Amino acid sequence: MDSETSMSSTFTVRIPQELKEKMKGLPAEWSEEVRNFIEERVKHLELIKTIEEIEMKAKKRQLTVDSTTLIREDRERYA
Repeated sequence: MDSETSMSSTFTVRIPQELKEKMKGLPAEWSEEVRNFIEERVKHLELIKTIEEIEMKAKKRQLTVDSTTLIREDRERYA
């Protein structure tokens, strides 16, 4: 048994009968195509999640500074 089979699980999808009949007449490895699609979709969603987490952390680190206060302090320092 190869490592892909020994470390895998089954995922069942219900599709319309008409679609299944159309799929039978086409030259495709459907299980492989669905597996590849799911892998890419998971990667994409994980990336989105990571980007959102980074954005949240960046927002928390942003400093809010009143520029007028800084200018006033700077002027007072050199007055």
